[in-house]
Amino acid sequence: MAVPLLDLQAQNGPLRDEILAAIARVADSQRFIGGPEVESFEREAAAHLGVAHAVGLSSGTDALLIAFMALGIGPGDEVITPTFSFFATAGCVSRLGAVPRLVDVDPGTCNVDPAAVEAAITPRTRAIVPVHLYGQCADMDPLLDIAARTGVPIVEDAAQAIGATYKGRPAGSMGAAGCFSFFPSKNLGAFGDAGMLTTNDDALAHEVRLLRNHGAEPKYYHKRIGGNFRLDALQAAVLRVKLPHLEAWTEARRRNADRYDRLFAERGCGVGLPVRARDCRHIFNQYVIRVPERDALRAALDARGIGTEVYYPVPFHLQECFRPLGYRAGDFPVSEAAAADVLALPIYGELTEAQQIEVADAVCSLQPSEVRRQ
Repeated sequence: MAVPLLDLQAQNGPLRDEILAAIARVADSQRFIGGPEVESFEREAAAHLGVAHAVGLSSGTDALLIAFMALGIGPGDEVITPTFSFFATAGCVSRLGAVPRLVDVDPGTCNVDPAAVEAAITPRTRAIVPVHLYGQCADMDPLLDIAARTGVPIVEDAAQAIGATYKGRPAGSMGAAGCFSFFPSKNLGAFGDAGMLTTNDDALAHEVRLLRNHGAEPKYYHKRIGGNFRLDALQAAVLRVKLPHLEAWTEARRRNADRYDRLFAERGCGVGLPVRARDCRHIFNQYVIRVPERDALRAALDARGIGTEVYYPVPFHLQECFRPLGYRAGDFPVSEAAAADVLALPIYGELTEAQQIEVADAVCSLQPSEVRRQ
């Protein structure tokens, strides 16, 4: 049985008529930039996450970039980020001439290590970026304590974590800003690139709205140099259709994660299962196992028609473009170990029990014999 890493047709198919009606509504209105669809989605998303402001943007990457711009981050400033994440987390820092100050991650969750963050604070630190990796919040209380003591704002990279919570607080509601992606593979996915920034700070929200439209207020009068970071009305309309289903889709992913845990435990094949942090609601944008000889296993699974992905094979400090930062192999051993053995399995909500059994059986049967004996 072939099992894809992601089956968007299974999610979007049942909503086809409703989505097409929403697209037609935008086409009939001829309001393609801004307008009521974007404004309505922003209100609905803010209410869903319990924040004062949700600002629709062109992508999750642009959400990070505009957050840094709104905070005035620029050349010579330092921004603390984990070295193990999607490239945009550090790439957006460098785009502004600032310096990514990289730190290692927790060996269980692969989220940023708060102790490493504290040790990395310098007089030039202008932001801390915890990444809620794979759909689970970073350990926020110690990070918020560091922020309160130092005056350094937190920008939550919640691109993979819409609906995740930390001690009952939603991802994207705890720092100065939260940055979300609606890339199609996310729990809430658009029909292309789309993103959002959340904040409870009225002044920051105003600045972000200004910057997303070339810093113009009013039109053609530019107070700041911003950019074109607007959310398309067509994407907002699609997201409005899908947002009411997000909770059900997330719970389906969580049930599938529970089933994987059980299936792997029953088979005793020695794979490392995802660590669920205490007091966190993990939304499982990815279900990531830890396995030896990862690349060989992945190739064998691919030959069986089972989709997988590696999030992420090269930490930032080993990326060629960041070589001028001066880091070397061995500087962040936890992240380097994760990059060598993480493997994401299919976890989308529509995955069937039979498909999950197929995946678990394949993973365990293809594991090296010495691992299977453990």
